[in-house]
Amino acid sequence: MIQFQYTITDPEGIHARPAGFLVAEAKQHPCSITLRKDDKVGDAKRIFGIMSLIAKQGDTVTVTCDGEGEAEAAEKMKEVLKNHL
Repeated sequence: MIQFQYTITDPEGIHARPAGFLVAEAKQHPCSITLRKDDKVGDAKRIFGIMSLIAKQGDTVTVTCDGEGEAEAAEKMKEVLKNHL
């Protein structure tokens, strides 16, 4: 299991477009990928799971990749977050 934290920098927070990029990337990996904000956890392979976190600019989310290919998945998710959020 690999975990890392990311602080949202997008002024609009997590909205549909970047959530779509996250889901598209997450679906490329066989491992389980989740995002956590406070006490809410969302499946990164489901757009509503990500959107339900209601993460705003300045909020920190914890990304967890667990299973086959978790290291590669974590690196790719970091790239997507940095490029789109």
